[in-house]
Amino acid sequence: MANHGREKKVKPQRRKKKNKDGITTQDNTDDDGGVLRDIELPDDWTVAATSVGSSNFGLDDDDLLLADIDENNVEEVNRSLEAAAARASKLADALSIATTMTSEKRATKREGSYRVLFKSITQYATGNEGMEILQSRWDSVLEACFYTLQGKGNSTPAEQYAACRVLEASSVVLGEDRDDIAENLNGPLKKIINATGRVAQVRSAALRCLAMVHFICGTNCLEEGEDATAVLALCEKVSAESYRGEIVTPLLRATALDCWSLLSTTFSDALIAAGDSDEDYNLGQGLQLLPLLAECLDSTDQSLRRSAGECVSLIHECRLNLGMDEEDAANRSERAYRRGSWDGSEWEVLMDEVKQRIAELSVESGHHMSKKDKKEQRATFRDFMSTIVDDENPEEIVNWRGGKVTLNSWQDIIKLNFVRHCLQGGFQIQLMTNETLQAIFGAVFDGSGMPLNQLEKRMYMSKTSEAAKAADKAMTKQRRTRTNVKNHFLTADGEDI
Repeated sequence: MANHGREKKVKPQRRKKKNKDGITTQDNTDDDGGVLRDIELPDDWTVAATSVGSSNFGLDDDDLLLADIDENNVEEVNRSLEAAAARASKLADALSIATTMTSEKRATKREGSYRVLFKSITQYATGNEGMEILQSRWDSVLEACFYTLQGKGNSTPAEQYAACRVLEASSVVLGEDRDDIAENLNGPLKKIINATGRVAQVRSAALRCLAMVHFICGTNCLEEGEDATAVLALCEKVSAESYRGEIVTPLLRATALDCWSLLSTTFSDALIAAGDSDEDYNLGQGLQLLPLLAECLDSTDQSLRRSAGECVSLIHECRLNLGMDEEDAANRSERAYRRGSWDGSEWEVLMDEVKQRIAELSVESGHHMSKKDKKEQRATFRDFMSTIVDDENPEEIVNWRGGKVTLNSWQDIIKLNFVRHCLQGGFQIQLMTNETLQAIFGAVFDGSGMPLNQLEKRMYMSKTSEAAKAADKAMTKQRRTRTNVKNHFLTADGEDI
């Protein structure tokens, strides 16, 4: 019989075990209590990309997001206050779902509830009011996430991934100096990371959550073995080719390097890049990782190469900053000849090989990569090469409604990329309202960044504005020049054809 293009679904096989009453039941857990890898998730799986089971509770996103207002217009001010009240109300309604998730039997419904929680926490939990509302419901959110992460209710890998993302976003909203959150999440998250039977995406999400919790909430008052230093050591182990007798997937290795880079920004430059040989007592953590990073740069996985290149850029930047004040660091011509140089150290030869490899990746071509991947890799590794080879500072400008900030170091850029990945679509509104993020990135709201009124928006932001027309003419000129270069040929005598 024809199946009209449909394939029969094959249910994953699970182990059977007998309970205390002698009844045979299905067992989908491994020796560490983790769910077996019966359902693999794609590498680009995310909790914010789909709308399965999500809802805006009958209110449009434009009404819930922070509005641009004219403070002299009473109607717009009232509309902004109403939007803030609506966000607080809808956040409380969304968080109330957490109390019923442990009794929900349908996995699809639970996964949809986590998506609602993630969206509400990242986009509606704004300012001190949003933090207070989340804090009042934190116990129920934590209970629901632990219920899923422990594999209860036959939770799927998609649910466990979403639970980790909810916890990660919550740590950003709840803010700094919260050792109690780090202590509560340390044990469960480390257990997931160490469970080799778990899906790689779930372990990666748990590792990201653990790193973010220690970056935002943790302090220096945590006990040894439970602090950021212990998490940094865990990232080094997971980033190796094998961990606990199992081959580590490139996705998990790349995530471990990203987490290592984030936590390294909380330590001094000397703890990361000090020392000239293995015999030095205070050898930097980054120098011990250099051989592994050089190996990762030769990997066939693009994300692993990118993470390794970012780590090397951070270590090189820390090395150059050793023993320099701000005036000396600003003078690039002297940087290579100061204390931060690799010259004469045990790592000089290895760094020369790394520089050569990064230069090759910045111009790599071939049919084994798509045009999009090649363009992205070249742009990324050109930035790495400018720092590692030319000793130049990177630059990235972050714009938001109300101002902008310029980042000129890999430490700040690594923080930015990690927080962006965590908050997804809620990054802009959190940056505008979250005091912790503003302190991290040095975001300052001045008078020049006041919101535009409706008339100014049409004048400066409309597609028919002068700025838009000028940009269109510039792009047309670039396309014409590029086309002329492609169609330009010269004869052997140097004359145009």
